[in-house]
Amino acid sequence: MNGPTLFGLCGAALVGLGLYGLLCQPGALRKILSFNLIGSGVFLLFGVIAKRGGGALSAAGLGVDGDPVPQALIITGLVVAFAATSIAVALLLRLAETSGRSTLESDGPRAPSPPGDQASAPERAS
Repeated sequence: MNGPTLFGLCGAALVGLGLYGLLCQPGALRKILSFNLIGSGVFLLFGVIAKRGGGALSAAGLGVDGDPVPQALIITGLVVAFAATSIAVALLLRLAETSGRSTLESDGPRAPSPPGDQASAPERAS
């Protein structure tokens, strides 16, 4: 097993672990971290694909260089992922500050329906 294959398998494992956490974990912070795992796996896979692309040094037999465009996209994606994670954590902290809970599910009774709603109208006996 060579290096790119190992890194590709690790990237696929990160994506799978992130999907599992995103679908199965109830907490909002765990979902944010799971989404970051998915992003890290995608960045790793994209980096492996960019490294395997050989350029001028590879053709000359002096070594293997990668394509710089996917590498630049990975760096940009890392910055955007960091910013999005920061905003998501700030929103989660604000939710915990205002409502006193850190989950999005409501634990209390359902809110009453509007007066004109058919579901809230009492049943008429015929």
